[in-house]
Amino acid sequence: MQEFAAMKKKRSQSPQRKPRQDALRNRERILEVAKGEFTRRGADASLEEIAKQAGVGAGTLYRHFPTRDALIEAVYRSEVEKLAAAGPKFAAAMPPIEALRGWMLLFVDYVAAKHIIAPALNSVVGGPSRLYEGSRGLIQGAIDELVKRAKKSGDVRSDIEASDLLRAVIGVSHLGSGPESQQSARRLVDILIAGSRSLK
Repeated sequence: MQEFAAMKKKRSQSPQRKPRQDALRNRERILEVAKGEFTRRGADASLEEIAKQAGVGAGTLYRHFPTRDALIEAVYRSEVEKLAAAGPKFAAAMPPIEALRGWMLLFVDYVAAKHIIAPALNSVVGGPSRLYEGSRGLIQGAIDELVKRAKKSGDVRSDIEASDLLRAVIGVSHLGSGPESQQSARRLVDILIAGSRSLK
């Protein structure tokens, strides 16, 4: 009897760990596929097709994202979180000036992605402004830390403000869409970096 109870307890405990990892992987796959589909087809992209391409059932998709709006919001928030998380990652792996440059280049890509999914974002109840509210703080925090580190190392001039750099890179990123605009934006990031360097 005790052996049966132990087996039952083991059965009830063991599946709980794996689904958490599986659920996380499923969620990430759904978000990645959804970003691509919203990019290509806008807000009307088929949720069933998204589930199929992600390799999950429709029920799994709806468990994670009960509505279309919930999925669109999650795609946008995921992009913002990746951008914010990249700051500490770059800082840990690169010299200060290179970490700042790498993050600014990633920001250019982020803005391009935001423009691409803009029609889908506009379909969300309340519009995209509600979604953008929390984004700025995360993004500002990431560039603040990178600039502070680059100042401390002496790579960047002491009079450089992170908010000014952020405004500049936002302006650079709004040059237009397409590969040529992206390349131009990336070149302008290098000009911004060059202009920010301290004169040693």
